[in-house]
Amino acid sequence: MLSKKYKFKIPLITQKALVFKTITFLIILVSLILAFLLDLALGSVAIPIDEVVKILLGQEAEKVTWTHIILKFRLPKALTATLAGAALGVSGLQMQTLFKNPLAGPFALGISSGASLGVALVVLTASATTPTLLADLGIISDFGLVIAASLGAASVLGMMLVVSRRVQDTMTLLILGLLFGYATSAIVSILLQFSSKERIQSYIMWTFGSFAGVTWKQLVVLIPVILLSLLGAVLQSKSLNALLLGESYARSLGLTVQKTRFSIITSASILAGAITAFCGPIAFLGVAIPHLCRNLFNTSDHRILIPSVTMMGAILALFADLFSQLAVSQMVLPLNAVTALIGTPVVTWVILRRNSQKSF
Repeated sequence: MLSKKYKFKIPLITQKALVFKTITFLIILVSLILAFLLDLALGSVAIPIDEVVKILLGQEAEKVTWTHIILKFRLPKALTATLAGAALGVSGLQMQTLFKNPLAGPFALGISSGASLGVALVVLTASATTPTLLADLGIISDFGLVIAASLGAASVLGMMLVVSRRVQDTMTLLILGLLFGYATSAIVSILLQFSSKERIQSYIMWTFGSFAGVTWKQLVVLIPVILLSLLGAVLQSKSLNALLLGESYARSLGLTVQKTRFSIITSASILAGAITAFCGPIAFLGVAIPHLCRNLFNTSDHRILIPSVTMMGAILALFADLFSQLAVSQMVLPLNAVTALIGTPVVTWVILRRNSQKSF
């Protein structure tokens, strides 16, 4: 059961609180725009922000190479980072509400491992000769990867949902989630033993995580998948708020709990699975971002949390991408290492705060 402190954190919004939240939203929105422009401007070749704006508006830049760099390489990467941060943040928020678990997320509960297994089954058992993981696959194959990753994520999340009905202790659920993750990793290891060296190398590079490998052709698939799933999450706001108050209360409001669970599982799995398919298993963002937004707005109302998590997730993903490129000269750090550095302090704070307050 949820604690009373957490149960009744959905008060009526006063005029003062409304002004505060509006100002905060505007600050986050401006920060998102700034982070997006910085991700386009900074890199091995620094481009002035005013030139970046010109290029985005379709105007001629001072140097032709700047236009080529931004439109062909940096803009797809920045869009991918924005979508990935938003999708993983909302997916983590949905699962934390569904499981009533502050540490739930695509990675912690084995969802990313399940998605990785789906991708591994497609990539490591395919008969194509290209050593590149996604570069030469067509739109049909792209949809196949999204479906495979989403089914893998949904399978693990479904098992966790079944287990959660029998197990009340949150730490036990996390342990079981890790066990499911180990099991899927074991299957992937077996697949690796029977795969070619080129495919093994491509898969290992994929597991490091990256926003840079997604092309415009693949964004044609990724953008509508993520936007539709985020829209579905927005439409679930009232249902998610009802689940915060307990299943019995939700039923008394006329909510069909089983259908709602299935809807949340579907949305969270597609969000985590699609990003995992194209960017690799990105750790920690799904766990950390919802907690940052809960404390920033001091609320558990999903009508506020979903849009704020969407923007905050995009901001952190963009800065993680920037840090991975700029931290070491002439070298790009693995994205998962950077997101771990961001997420670990937040998750540690959640555990310590939970132990001191004994409530979620």
